[in-house]
Amino acid sequence: MPRDEPALRQPKLAGFNVDPAHSYTLSAPYYREPEVLARERDAIFFKSWIFIGHGEKVAHVGDYFTHSIFDQNILVIRAKDQRIRAFYNVCAHRAHELLQGEGNAKVITCPYHAWSYHADGSLRSARGSEKVAGFDKDEFCLKEVQIESFLGFLFVNLDPAAPPLAVQSGDLAKEVRGYVPDVEELTFSRRLTFDLKANWKNVVDNYLECYHCPPAHPAFSDLIDIKKYRSITHGIYSSHIGPMTGGDNKAYKFDAARQDSSLHFSGWYLWPNITLNTFPGCPNLSVLQIIPTGPETCREYWDFYFSSQEPNDEERAAVEYVDRVLQPEDIGLVESVQRGLRSKGYHQGRYIVDAERSDISEHALHHFHSLVLNALGD
Repeated sequence: MPRDEPALRQPKLAGFNVDPAHSYTLSAPYYREPEVLARERDAIFFKSWIFIGHGEKVAHVGDYFTHSIFDQNILVIRAKDQRIRAFYNVCAHRAHELLQGEGNAKVITCPYHAWSYHADGSLRSARGSEKVAGFDKDEFCLKEVQIESFLGFLFVNLDPAAPPLAVQSGDLAKEVRGYVPDVEELTFSRRLTFDLKANWKNVVDNYLECYHCPPAHPAFSDLIDIKKYRSITHGIYSSHIGPMTGGDNKAYKFDAARQDSSLHFSGWYLWPNITLNTFPGCPNLSVLQIIPTGPETCREYWDFYFSSQEPNDEERAAVEYVDRVLQPEDIGLVESVQRGLRSKGYHQGRYIVDAERSDISEHALHHFHSLVLNALGD
């Protein structure tokens, strides 16, 4: 008998309550079982708006890049009419992948049998099709995927019936612009990549509460006035805001007197798997994407956007702090939790939630779990 079978027999949702102050957490099988990840793929990642990169990657006609969501490969390209379109990256003839990586292509040509497509997805040519009775070129256009630009970033949704991200996300864009007014003028500068031995939800959980910050992140707790840190939940996102303590702190140095300096750490979790963050200092925004690679593994991409491609000393110090201090601290935490989730001594915990929704409150964690359960129909 597989050693996980007894745990699977336990009720996964025992004690979960719509009121976070009276609720138990998600149970351990949600963070371990392959069948849960399979359900999440179909119910969450194939039906939600997924971040795929910045619009500057397709700045010119013919610019393209590809992006995978589990086993679904997507092609993003700017057409002659200046519209950015997304398609399943597969030839309508015999399913060969069309383009790889990123680049520029005035015509999309399949390397297998040389069927070609315009950047609007229409079939341009199919060798020999003129000799095929009843061949209709309109039957063999590329299959389009919903795509939306949001704060200059690109998102796709594999569900053709999904409402627009701009509608689903409520006031998120307004909030972000309140802290980063020139967000759409920032440009990509740096990417950090991390492979974690942790379920993707475990990593999101860690982001959504600062209960752990004083014991686990001493430098961050010196950068931010933790007692004033607050989390607020809305629809498909949550806000996590903390004012800075000053330019002289243990995390990294910055000039707090600059007119354009941010005076807060401002973070936003956006369903299902990204966070937007601005750190104290020069205008900046970073996107942390948490991508499941298995039931108990994930990959993180942390992309930094600054006023120019080459970071200044202050911006470089912030990136180094994330890379060398903050991330190693968090990775150690979530990988320890993942090991603990396999223990026969653990099934569920309780959220720490106070009436004031203070800095230690885990109500945003409960909000995320509710989104997961609703999506899964649990």
